[in-house]
Amino acid sequence: MANGDDSGAPAVAAGPAGSRRIDWIDLARGVALVAMAIYHFSWDLEFFGYLDPGTAGTGPLKWFARSIASSFLILVGVSLVLAHGRQIRWRPFGKRLATVVAAALLITVATWWFTPDAFVFFGILHQIAFASLVGLAFLRLPVPVLLVLAAAWFSVPFWGQAYVFAQPWLLWIGLSPIPPRSNDFVPVFPWFSAVLTGVAVGRLMTITQATDRLRRHPPTDNIVTRGLLFIGRHSLVTYLVHQPILIAGLYLFSLVIPAAERPPEVVFASYCERDCTTVNTKAFCEAFCGCAITGLQEKGLFEAVFAGEINQTSDPRVAEVIDECSYEANTIDDN
Repeated sequence: MANGDDSGAPAVAAGPAGSRRIDWIDLARGVALVAMAIYHFSWDLEFFGYLDPGTAGTGPLKWFARSIASSFLILVGVSLVLAHGRQIRWRPFGKRLATVVAAALLITVATWWFTPDAFVFFGILHQIAFASLVGLAFLRLPVPVLLVLAAAWFSVPFWGQAYVFAQPWLLWIGLSPIPPRSNDFVPVFPWFSAVLTGVAVGRLMTITQATDRLRRHPPTDNIVTRGLLFIGRHSLVTYLVHQPILIAGLYLFSLVIPAAERPPEVVFASYCERDCTTVNTKAFCEAFCGCAITGLQEKGLFEAVFAGEINQTSDPRVAEVIDECSYEANTIDDN
């Protein structure tokens, strides 16, 4: 998912060997892919300047993105049970896992090239690869145990955050008090809880023989259903190609009708406040971001920071401004 929040991607397994695919699962995946494309289009509109900065990462769109990511990960858990619940089929599992890992690495390299200051180092595909492997250990647990584990896993970020997890090599865990900049960040905590929920749903479907009923009663055949089934069965390809197509289309549109330019200070403040309010109050963030803009401009650093050439890690002068503004904003927020 883009914009530092969340989006969707494919599952790694379908129906069990020797049985027909469950069309309803593919249909659900297809619907999630369409929703994902809609969200990513809003992110692209923001990227090209047609929406205000921060629009795609806040408010209803933020929760829309999280619901999409959750639906994909729940489907990953369901698919794991349907494909490997009775016996792990290592050859097809390994092939699918290798494909997802390769696609995840491709996303990392591509986003590093185009947006190095917010590249995807642990996005939805990385989470799916991790969850597909680790999820195998949970396939035969009772449904109540799985649901309790899912709830417990989801709760960890509320009480388990620590600055030790702010180290760059530990950010993927998701327990850093400082959220990293990334266009798609789906860490182990809390997102693996959605996969555990999916495993519980898959187990319940097999126990109640709902899978057999779903196979016997496929969705109504029409052009919409066929389209959704097609992309649901080719979810990884759809995930990889939809953004280049959307971005190319918007780029061509922008050549004809360019978006209105916004002052750099307005853009900086919007993104600064968006990132800041994930862990701080609105009053603190407004004070901090306003102070940061003023401080960076006074030191002649604003343009370089805005362009991504320097940051608080690479330049001690930027770190000094950040520390001063944090202290000033804390003073205002306390009052």
